[in-house]
Amino acid sequence: MDFFTPIVDDPYTFGQIAAANSLSDIYAMGGKPLFSLNIAGFPADDLPISVLTDILNGGQNIAEKAQMPILGGHTVKDKEPKYGMAVTGKVEKEHLVKNNSAKEGDLLVLTKPLGIGIISTGIKKNTIDKKTYNDVVETMIHLNSGAAKAMNLNKANACTDITGYGLLGHLLEMCIGSELSAEIYYDKIPFINSTENLAKNGIVPGGSKKNLSYVSGKVDFSNDIKEHQQLMIADAQTSGGLLISISEKNVQNLIDELKNQGCLSYNIIGTMKQKNEKRIYII
Repeated sequence: MDFFTPIVDDPYTFGQIAAANSLSDIYAMGGKPLFSLNIAGFPADDLPISVLTDILNGGQNIAEKAQMPILGGHTVKDKEPKYGMAVTGKVEKEHLVKNNSAKEGDLLVLTKPLGIGIISTGIKKNTIDKKTYNDVVETMIHLNSGAAKAMNLNKANACTDITGYGLLGHLLEMCIGSELSAEIYYDKIPFINSTENLAKNGIVPGGSKKNLSYVSGKVDFSNDIKEHQQLMIADAQTSGGLLISISEKNVQNLIDELKNQGCLSYNIIGTMKQKNEKRIYII
């Protein structure tokens, strides 16, 4: 189950984003969604019911793309709109992918660019252009279903979706669970256009700053990585991509299938290493 308050003004788009985000945990485990229930809070005394209708229609649009029925749900009166889904899925035992089973020597592949949190903050401050807005919306509503199919076909060892704790937070969880360290190549990490300019200008959400503070003792940054770049890779994502840990012998087939599935990114951004003093090394 996952739900949150609006991060864009358009209610239909908000519904799409919230629904896509709710599905990511299912896809990150190599699963397929079976059905869902809507969860909503709505200020019925302050906003017209048509706004709630648009939100739910946005969620329905994503559910149809995921070939998943919405069986019902529950709405309560609330001072601020909130929407999301409780999703039930299934996975074949041989396709189950956990976030604590990476292997030494695995390569790390990221299936969506980063920067969603920073750009969302830019939206709130009216500092981004239409193209950047469209880019970040497209990133958030893009389902991770194709990435899950690619994993199932190519024997990924581990996976996590990149959401509120950012790349560093979710990777740290994978490293600790797998009793390994990771080496990340900063120049291989994909970012949505305008992310760095916004970060340079201090447009960074509080959650991203907290993420960086939390992982700081467990991450070693190269001297070449500036402070705003550290915040970029700690950026809190909404409906982010999957981070897949896979053996070197299978990685090219995975990348080919990610391309075939129309995934937004298929960059190899790092390697899982023997456990070291720090859990993550950014070079």
